Amino acid sequence: MKSLVFFVLAALAEISGCYCFWVVQKNQKNIWLILAGLVSLICFASILARVDSPFAGRAYAAYGGIYILMSFVWGICVEKTWPDRWDLAGMAMALGGTLMILFGPRRG
Repeated sequence: MKSLVFFVLAALAEISGCYCFWVVQKNQKNIWLILAGLVSLICFASILARVDSPFAGRAYAAYGGIYILMSFVWGICVEKTWPDRWDLAGMAMALGGTLMILFGPRRG
C-alpha cells in the first residue's frame, strides 16, 4: 500500500515538472518555470526510487497505470478538461495492468 502512495506522489511530481516545460514551450510562459520543472522532475525520480520493488523495471511498469490515472486527474483539476469514454477505457486497462503487476502471485 505504501508503494501506491509513492506512485501517486511520483506521478504528481512528474506531471507538474513536465507541465512546466509544456507551458513554457506551448504558451510562451516565463522561462524560469523550467527551473521549477527540473526540481519537480528530480523529486519525481527520488520518490519513485523509494517504491518497494526488487526490480526497477517492474516498479516503472506498475507506475505506468498510476501515471495515466493521475494525468487525467491533472487534466480535470488543472486544465479543466474531462476524459472521454475512450480515455476512461484506456485508463481502466492500464490500471488493470498495474494491479496485476503489483498484486499478482509471484513464484518463490
